[in-house]
Amino acid sequence: MERLLIGFAALAGGSAVALGAARAHVFAPQLGPAELAMLDSALAILAMHALALLAIAALLARRVGAAVRLAGLAFLAGTVLFCGAVLLRALAGVSLGPVAPLGGSLLIGGWLALFAAALTRRA
Repeated sequence: MERLLIGFAALAGGSAVALGAARAHVFAPQLGPAELAMLDSALAILAMHALALLAIAALLARRVGAAVRLAGLAFLAGTVLFCGAVLLRALAGVSLGPVAPLGGSLLIGGWLALFAAALTRRA
């Protein structure tokens, strides 16, 4: 699972950088303020969770438990759903209904699972 998370983190981080550059040079003149704000939010969440996934992979390599694994899966799915839905909305005007809130809920759940892991971690 660590390799999956590291691989996805690399793709997410690289995508955040590439889309950030495109935001500045391609999308800024074409999109309105609301779409640019959505794009900025999606890119911030994408970059932040790329780093979080790397941290989860490092924790999993130390065999820290099921709650950390759950956090990694929630971050992975939540990042795809939230960022994907928001990017589609901002760049193509396509709404996927409740997909973004579901993804956001998974991201929050991932952070809560990580909190639970911190409380239950054996010394």
